[in-house]
Amino acid sequence: MIRTSSARRLRAALGTAVAAAALAACGGAPAHQGAAAVVGSDRISIAQVEARVAAVRDGAAQAGAAAEEQPGLARHAVSDLILGKVVARALADHRITVSQSEVDQARSADARTVGSDTKLAELLRAKQGVPSGDVDGFYRQQIGLVKLAAGQDPNSPAGDAAIRKALVDAGTALHIEVNPRYGSWDTARISLTGSTENWLPAASTQAL
Repeated sequence: MIRTSSARRLRAALGTAVAAAALAACGGAPAHQGAAAVVGSDRISIAQVEARVAAVRDGAAQAGAAAEEQPGLARHAVSDLILGKVVARALADHRITVSQSEVDQARSADARTVGSDTKLAELLRAKQGVPSGDVDGFYRQQIGLVKLAAGQDPNSPAGDAAIRKALVDAGTALHIEVNPRYGSWDTARISLTGSTENWLPAASTQAL
């Protein structure tokens, strides 16, 4: 485990590591065609989700761990991609920035704890579903979450409440919609729930 990262502990506390899938459909087919989710004005394409899943699988294969693949990998990828946009919106709303030096410092500290940067990347891949090329992005997000606690201990009730409020407000403002094959986004819980078969209206037969 990466024991020294308060950001990672926060992620676990929020349940984002195991959050799955995406939002309820509402709207016309053209904007949703080929989309895993629509977050504000941004589309998360199915191709983006597949690319993230492929990167995680490639990392597992290189580590000789392909057989350990966890179920729901695509749903987890959708959840992470949505959460990334929610966190980014919350940080922008609160005028919070995260510098590259902060990312480097946190990443280096955890790498020293686990033995190497390579080992750190493998742990994040195995435990959090983070592709090796997105480790900096993972730390940027986690540091941002800590900053949303507004100076309070992010693991305290007050800090947790501040973070959750910021994310709920951001998610509400973004009007997130998710392809029901991945589930639906619960704005209050900041996670994906459930799943259904069809994304487009029943009258449409056009493939995703």
